[in-house]
Amino acid sequence: MHMMVSRPEQWVKPMAVAGANQYTFHLEATENPGALIKDIRENGMKVGLAIKPGTTVEYLAPWANQIDMALVMTVEPGFGGQKFMEDMMPKVHWLRTQFPTLDIEVDGGVGPDTVQKCAEAGANMIVSGSAIMRSDDPRSVINLLRNVCSEAAQKRSLDR
Repeated sequence: MHMMVSRPEQWVKPMAVAGANQYTFHLEATENPGALIKDIRENGMKVGLAIKPGTTVEYLAPWANQIDMALVMTVEPGFGGQKFMEDMMPKVHWLRTQFPTLDIEVDGGVGPDTVQKCAEAGANMIVSGSAIMRSDDPRSVINLLRNVCSEAAQKRSLDR
């Protein structure tokens, strides 16, 4: 679950009861990330931590060893179809360099034209809405996104 809500604390238990296995919240939406991370874990879910484009990646860093996934938003949260913000890729690259085993997700404007930049920067999880849903052949778009990410991850592993 990617919870784009204010007061994400109030939704942990209902999402766990509903069967969610990972709860991703926005760092900007809580005053006590540590307590929220603990609550999510205690409710049996993995923890994802998202940052909006205007938030520095260093703000996420103190929590990186306590989470399962970092999500770098590549658009302003709120609605689909926005233009991909390539200037977020240094955040992804920095996270991959500092935390090599962390799952790193990108969300916003990701599709066949932008996925290579995401994967090369270090993202191994991709959210793609409009590029898939507006395609005449969604299956081929999904396969392309998956293959680009897999190849980049394999190359990173060989480069180590």
